[in-house]
Amino acid sequence: GRVAPEAFLTFFLFSGLIGRSWAMLFASGGFRVKLYDIEQQQVTNALENIRKEMTFLEQSGSLKGSLGAQDQLSLISGCLNIQEAVEGALHIQECVPENLELKKKIFARLDQIIDDQVVLSSSTSCLLPSQLFAGLAHVQQCLVAHPVNPPYYVPLVELVPHPETAPATVDRTHALMRKIGQSPVRVLKEMDGFVLNRLQYAVISEAWRLGGGGGVSPSDLDLVMSDGLGMRYAFIGPLETMHLNAEGMLSYCDRYSEGMKHVLKTFGPIPEFSGATVEKVNQAMCLKVPADPEHLAARRRWRDECLQRLAKLKRQMPSQ
Repeated sequence: GRVAPEAFLTFFLFSGLIGRSWAMLFASGGFRVKLYDIEQQQVTNALENIRKEMTFLEQSGSLKGSLGAQDQLSLISGCLNIQEAVEGALHIQECVPENLELKKKIFARLDQIIDDQVVLSSSTSCLLPSQLFAGLAHVQQCLVAHPVNPPYYVPLVELVPHPETAPATVDRTHALMRKIGQSPVRVLKEMDGFVLNRLQYAVISEAWRLGGGGGVSPSDLDLVMSDGLGMRYAFIGPLETMHLNAEGMLSYCDRYSEGMKHVLKTFGPIPEFSGATVEKVNQAMCLKVPADPEHLAARRRWRDECLQRLAKLKRQMPSQ
């Protein structure tokens, strides 16, 4: 039989991947979802894209949750009235483009019409909570919940509170993310780039220096990650890797710290990501994947299928 919906969740959607993915994830957990937008066509397109995606996922055995695709789809509806969209909501996930003024305008409007129970959450990947939520009356109910693209296959969510966010707001959101099968992490203080992008940019900057500076070809550089570090990091992080690569962390640091510091001192300055280097790297990337819409879309589909299979494997592995 059909599972009774747990509660309303509301999303701001401009028909992008992130908003649709959030809607699908929450529906997979049995929650009723309202997609809000100012344009009917945006909502119509989003609902149609979700229907196609869920049907495909069910056919391929990759649909999340205990409900079938039709039951999950029945939980998702569109809405053009912000007051109506917010009514009865327990969690609002904002998914508009990365424009600070646009996001602040939306949160200011929401601040006027929500009650003291609903959580206001932003999907931003780079804007700090202190910028987004400054001056809001309901700031204790606000936080960032930053997903990773594509969220349906990559479960990490970074939870970043405003300095005035109530601990209960973070706790509730953490529990909600766990319930829909995501992997929430608590970022304990505001910092540019949060955690994921700080790690990602550290890798990208050294990859750029090596691949663009003649240390290794760009294609071989990517292979070092995809067939080397990345295979480990899909299951254990860099700190546990250190722990396992010696007789524990203390042993690793005792054994390798001088060598690591020696190498780290040779790292170069922050790259400009321009000029001759970007031409060289772009040329190498385009040999592998031409930068036209068709080839890029095909490669993204292949990437998502790989992530889908990896996610399934990770779920099947016994947790230690």
